[in-house]
Amino acid sequence: MVFISRSKYFSLLTALIFFLTTGVCAQTAGQKTPKNFKIAFIGDQGYSDSSRAVLKLIKSEGANAVVHAGDFDYKHDPKKWDADINAILGKKFPYFASIGNHDVKKWHGADGYQEVIEERFKRLKISWDGDLGVKSAFHYKNIYFIMVGPGIMGEDHAEYIDDLLDEDTSIWRICCWHKNQTRMQVGGKKDETGWEVYEEAREGGAIIATGHEHSYSRTHLLSNMESRTIASTSDTLEIRRGRTFAVVSGLGGKSIRAQKQKGNWWASIYTADQGANFGALFGIFNRNGEANMAEFYFKDITGKVVDRFWVRSKVGN
Repeated sequence: MVFISRSKYFSLLTALIFFLTTGVCAQTAGQKTPKNFKIAFIGDQGYSDSSRAVLKLIKSEGANAVVHAGDFDYKHDPKKWDADINAILGKKFPYFASIGNHDVKKWHGADGYQEVIEERFKRLKISWDGDLGVKSAFHYKNIYFIMVGPGIMGEDHAEYIDDLLDEDTSIWRICCWHKNQTRMQVGGKKDETGWEVYEEAREGGAIIATGHEHSYSRTHLLSNMESRTIASTSDTLEIRRGRTFAVVSGLGGKSIRAQKQKGNWWASIYTADQGANFGALFGIFNRNGEANMAEFYFKDITGKVVDRFWVRSKVGN
């Protein structure tokens, strides 16, 4: 007979309850991040030659998945939007999305955005916890994705992020939502999410990927998002619980806006003032077989690389 301590018993019981009630385990057994696994981060896509050019860029760069931070085609036509993705990237291409404010009208119901996203997940046999794209989470290739809609749909997003990241042990975790706080973008957007979602993602050591503002911007490594406290200005960002960075990748094809905000917490800014073009941020995880290392670069549809940086995850160290 095997005996375990009372404290160990309750730890195991808590983990079992969490798994049974959420359907999400801390790690996906037997599923490792492949070497040089590349994710494209976009937002604010539209439905045009420009949006299709960004999808073609994603394909030509050899991306293995897309994280889309809301605002899809702006035409309230989920089937048409999905058809463009299928035509360029494929029906079984991993395409993960959070709700944007321009997606609300056709989000629910038959043939709504949520339904076509769910259908893609089912084709890929990816299970998820929660309200997909609104308040949801899943593991894919040993990367933990939390896709939420603060300021748009749903409630208690910060608490949800906190609870999930406290339990998770993945090296890489990504929190994606659409809207921003004013100081977390360089255009004219107002405070729309609250700081709590940013702070809980930071506390959990998650990369923060947003859209909403139609430009590209990336912060330095921060130890406080609300006060924009800079932990390091190095182009190798060492993220851990309590330290992370945020990006706005909103040049998916809809439009390009001018810069209206500035601050010393910004490491890179690419707007109409810098002659920006449409493009995507690419992240290469498990870079060259180093599990906790990633390389990122923003590339536009002309082939110009406007930002390049490296991220080392020390989450759990």
